[in-house]
Amino acid sequence: MAEEKKPAAKKPAAPKAEAKPAAKAAAPAKKEAAAKPAKSGKKLKVTQTGSPIGRIPKQEATLIGLGLNKRHRSKVLEDTPSVRGMIEMVKHLVTVEEAA
Repeated sequence: MAEEKKPAAKKPAAPKAEAKPAAKAAAPAKKEAAAKPAKSGKKLKVTQTGSPIGRIPKQEATLIGLGLNKRHRSKVLEDTPSVRGMIEMVKHLVTVEEAA
């Protein structure tokens, strides 16, 4: 008659590796001073003069990152390299002056 097929034998499970002890219990703390911007005391007044309508989404997001969302609104920001880079991306949509 018909021969019955036996299910394939399963491979024995490999023994689980034991939990490794923590290599470094007390990792050295990262420098927090690197995360903070240097306080030069300088401020910039950034005023939005152009509309983000029709611009690429990255430029619109940069304006929002600068805290601007409507024309003729101003924001006083720290003079840091990151803010300067953002201003450079949307320099055709904003005016910049030193704040007192």
